[in-house]
Amino acid sequence: MQNQAQSNSVSVQEIKPLDKVLQQIAEHKGCGTSSGGAKASCGSSSGQGDMAPEVWEKVKNHPCYSEEAHHHYARMHVAVAPACNIQCNYCNRKYDCANESRPGVVSEKLTPEQASRKVLAVASTIPQMTVLGIAGPGDPLANPAKTFKTFELIYKAAPDIKLCLSTNGLALPDHIEAIKSFNVDHVTITINMVDPEVGQHIYPWIFWNHKRITGIEASRILTERQMQGLEMLTEAGILCKVNSVMIPGINDHHLVEVNRAVKSRGAFLHNIMPLISAPEHGTVFGLSGQRGPSAQELKALQDSCEGEMNMMRHCRQCRADAVGLLGEDRSSEFSTEKVMEMDIQYDAEGRAAYQEKVEQERLATAAAKEAELANLVEEFSDLKILVAVATKGHGRINEHFGHAQEFQIYELSTEGSKFVGHRRVDLYCQGGYGEEDTLPTVIRAINDCVAVFVAKIGGCPKDELRAAGIDPVDKYAHEFIEQSAVRYFKEYLGKVKSGEVVHLARGDADLRQGAYIAA
Repeated sequence: MQNQAQSNSVSVQEIKPLDKVLQQIAEHKGCGTSSGGAKASCGSSSGQGDMAPEVWEKVKNHPCYSEEAHHHYARMHVAVAPACNIQCNYCNRKYDCANESRPGVVSEKLTPEQASRKVLAVASTIPQMTVLGIAGPGDPLANPAKTFKTFELIYKAAPDIKLCLSTNGLALPDHIEAIKSFNVDHVTITINMVDPEVGQHIYPWIFWNHKRITGIEASRILTERQMQGLEMLTEAGILCKVNSVMIPGINDHHLVEVNRAVKSRGAFLHNIMPLISAPEHGTVFGLSGQRGPSAQELKALQDSCEGEMNMMRHCRQCRADAVGLLGEDRSSEFSTEKVMEMDIQYDAEGRAAYQEKVEQERLATAAAKEAELANLVEEFSDLKILVAVATKGHGRINEHFGHAQEFQIYELSTEGSKFVGHRRVDLYCQGGYGEEDTLPTVIRAINDCVAVFVAKIGGCPKDELRAAGIDPVDKYAHEFIEQSAVRYFKEYLGKVKSGEVVHLARGDADLRQGAYIAA
């Protein structure tokens, strides 16, 4: 197995030329500072100066709570909680595919003891792994003994790892004290409605007080328990992220109301995710033909809620046994069989030293963006564009177009760059050859973008992208994403102002090919 610590490390020599810039933003520490009216995203849009120090310590290296941290830090989930106390029309925990990234999916279920050993194995191999979450495959709080035994073992063996759990919230009010006692300071609640009339179309039943309850009554109990649990978490000082699944025609407009409700009860972050409803997954929604939202519909809803509270846009809807950076899954490297054969040497000091190098890389990324933003200070325009980025992580443009399985999407304006989402795509390059049938699907996924930034790209896809009005950009290969994006926008804006190109706005429903054309 390749040593991840060696392959991902960044040397002090690489960062030293940026010392003067780093000094100017020495207090930045990662999440973002104001610049030209824009703020770098922290999963929220908040930076270190926008929150209490104790809150900052909880989010600064948490890849789910900090958009910036997700480029640099890894997470893992352990599947110790098989049972669930509600049924959702979008869930089927029986389905498993090694290549499927979807909540509820696992390759193997673990005992607390197996999970603890796996965590130590992953943390020793991936030193930038900072977060351990329990998210299923059922509900952690429907399996409280297994969940809290796992937390107890990991808290004792690896106290430097942050502990999280994800829950539907039905049993949450009963376990607040246990959550506090094991220093679990991040909890995610999936809240899809605050109106039982809406909820009855999402939840067929709940199991509550030793009996199954259906219909509107089930949704009424669920939403009351969710709101009570959220309020109790806030009172206890535990950070809470709310996940909501966007289901067109059922709760898409209602999620604005959900957003207001969770904000008023102290939620730190709101993550609106698209419904996954492929028929082969065997879910009720999948088999009934319920569609998921388009990327444009999802972005529009997230935009409409952003003024109310912090929005998370970098969620990957992870498996319940995911391992690695968001957007990657290394769980196959850590099967129970492989973990049992590993010679695990947990080195907390070595992990801390490696993470310090990660912080230096993170500071360099922020410094590069801040330096580039200074060139936009005198620019004034209402123009906004989207660009797609092929990246393996670490805040750099470091992926070949043909090897990309997702593109990160940034919105650019005179206020700077803003991460707004990601688009999964089919792999274009397979076995060293481009799959021509796949290219149109990749183009459709990003055809509201003016440009796509890549480390490398072949001649054929270059021509096809240009024909679709998407500028293939490889001149920023292996450079920082946001620095390069701001630089590109300044050049693009200059071309628009000079008349060299004509910018064509794209509608959400009927995207026109050709984001810009030569004048």
